[in-house]
Amino acid sequence: MPEAVIEFRNVSYRLADGREIVRDLTLEVSRGEILVLLGRSGSGKTTALKLVNRLLEISSGELQVEGRAVTHWDVIDLRRHIGYAIQDVGLFPHYTVAQNVGLLPSIQNWSKEKIDARVHELLTLTGLPLEIANRYPHQLSGGQRQRVGVARALAADPPILLMDEPFGALDPLTRSDLQREFLSLQQKLQKTVLFVTHDLHEALFLGARIALLDEGALVSLNIPQSFLNSSDPLVKSYVEAFGSIDTLRGYK
Repeated sequence: MPEAVIEFRNVSYRLADGREIVRDLTLEVSRGEILVLLGRSGSGKTTALKLVNRLLEISSGELQVEGRAVTHWDVIDLRRHIGYAIQDVGLFPHYTVAQNVGLLPSIQNWSKEKIDARVHELLTLTGLPLEIANRYPHQLSGGQRQRVGVARALAADPPILLMDEPFGALDPLTRSDLQREFLSLQQKLQKTVLFVTHDLHEALFLGARIALLDEGALVSLNIPQSFLNSSDPLVKSYVEAFGSIDTLRGYK
């Protein structure tokens, strides 16, 4: 069996009023795998993601990263172990591209020469021209900003990536380009990726496996083709909302 890097074991997350946002979630993400958390808005996808790097704390169950409960990690060390890319990118507006990408390495006291080399490497790797290194986020296109966000998530070479709708705000053509580029990048780097989306097309294209969440609970966990052929009524309704099965098969 592939080695599990992220393990949810009957994990729940409850608000102060007792409402469960994630309910009894059990799943594993294998080393080098892209596992997609799929579901409509409010299904618990982003909450589950934030439990991994302790932006939120689990209410019950156990969540392990690299075989160790997240509560046993020093939170700073845990987050340095995990790259995080989100839809609105979150770049610092008064930092240049180079400063944004090199932020975590600088916090980790890398030398200037090593940081500069890493920024150069990542701009090239993510398909960005080197001349944008001294530009500011507002001087970039949406697609360029998203690439910088991915580059920043990769800056300290973390083995794990958490990605929360990272291409969701882009136009369809740019989004498609970035999906292809990210998949190519992943084939080179072999990171362990937990990827959140509500878009079935994106899930089918990127995911080695797809986990469908509904009201905080896991409905289905399957490889893409098995997901499309599922007899579960919730899976079938999700699939039907995105078009014919024959068309959807073309995404994988």
